[in-house]
Amino acid sequence: RSLAAVVGAGLGGSASAYFLQQHFGPQVQLDVYEAAGVGGRLATVTVNKQQYESRGASIHALSLHMQDFVKILGLKQRREVAGKSAIFSGEHFVLEETDWYLLNLFRLWWHYGISFLRLQMWVEEVMEKFMRIYKYQAHGYAFSSLEELLRSLGGEAFVNMTQRSVAESLLEVGVTQRFVDDVIAAVLRSSYGQSVLVPAFAGAMSLAGAQGSTWAVEGGNKLVCSGLLKLTKANVISARVTGISLHSSEGRALYQVHYESTEGQGSAFYDLVVVTTPLHPGRSNFTFENFDPPIADLPGAFQPSVTSVVHGYLNSSYFGFPDPKLFPFTSILTTDTPELFFHAMDNICPVNISAAFRRKQPQEAAVWRVLSPQPLDKAQLKTLFRSYYSVQVTEWQEQPRYDAAKALPPVVLHESLFYLSGVEWVASSMEMVAVAAKNVALLAYNRWHQELEKIDQKDLMHKVKTEL
Repeated sequence: RSLAAVVGAGLGGSASAYFLQQHFGPQVQLDVYEAAGVGGRLATVTVNKQQYESRGASIHALSLHMQDFVKILGLKQRREVAGKSAIFSGEHFVLEETDWYLLNLFRLWWHYGISFLRLQMWVEEVMEKFMRIYKYQAHGYAFSSLEELLRSLGGEAFVNMTQRSVAESLLEVGVTQRFVDDVIAAVLRSSYGQSVLVPAFAGAMSLAGAQGSTWAVEGGNKLVCSGLLKLTKANVISARVTGISLHSSEGRALYQVHYESTEGQGSAFYDLVVVTTPLHPGRSNFTFENFDPPIADLPGAFQPSVTSVVHGYLNSSYFGFPDPKLFPFTSILTTDTPELFFHAMDNICPVNISAAFRRKQPQEAAVWRVLSPQPLDKAQLKTLFRSYYSVQVTEWQEQPRYDAAKALPPVVLHESLFYLSGVEWVASSMEMVAVAAKNVALLAYNRWHQELEKIDQKDLMHKVKTEL
């Protein structure tokens, strides 16, 4: 039997445990270390006995791994409750959605001409190539670096898309600066809390989510994590991993995982380890011992972001609607304006939606989720809300600060020691993490069984066609 450890029980950790067990079969015994709680960022907050997603809320329609998880676990996709969005500049709405799809298209067309079409074509082309990954993975192919994975999907162009901004790429295909400033900026602020300087690949993924249909898991997205761990019968150890040291036995690497729990300190030996928590200075006080060459500190910084879940009455007059009854939007995105203190806000639905559920009228108290770079002060809350019953604040340091990275983090830290979270530097979404988890499991399996012809293959499109 081989022993495997997974560090972290968020989506990355649970999906890694699931895929490892799928590929290695019953002879692998899995320990999953988690200090905080299963689910990681897929957390919920409770308001008035109802639970709401505090982050990571929507999943794109094309997320095939996430769809599989939901099916395997017998979970349900939560129905979307219709609502309209608008983009706010701090003074007025630059774009407003209506009930009528054709009118929305007409407005986009009228305001931004052909830019909207060019954007769609650009995003579709990226997504179409990205979708090849499912075919490669179904055939057991894996990649030892994020660059190799990207190269196999879209050649050097995909690798370059992690090094140049989305603004630059879109201007190149003929999207206007105005469209970039009004629409693209608003979407990226709401998904990454960052500007149009995020890399083109991360931008494309975020824009695909903004224009496609999205869904969420009935009962909360975190159910996927607990479900996968239960299904794999993984042994969940509630402890914080402090370091990993290398030993060798019979020519194979053996890893000693050191941890701290309420019972004190402990350690255990493993043949294979997958780290799914961010290994960046200041983020994890993780030490690697006896590795030669030593495992270097990973470059890059994280973007602090704050989610405030507010139960209260929207101050619609701040948005130019003196009569709250007439306020039509359930989601407000914002442009990159210095005086705007928040990135986006939406009127959110609970994670369990009954058939009788209806959204609150705009003049009623509702639950709003506000995303901002810093915690909101009293004056800012008073600007957005006439009055409120409760505010629950969660501070995150989870999204990469994209402008800080020059190269992508490694996937392989040592022979059978793998790093998952680096994928967030390509793009940060639930499906991206699931794709990376499947890649790490296949990579571990192919390396363990010396099936090197399944790793970093060139010309995979052709190979996969001929295998069918």
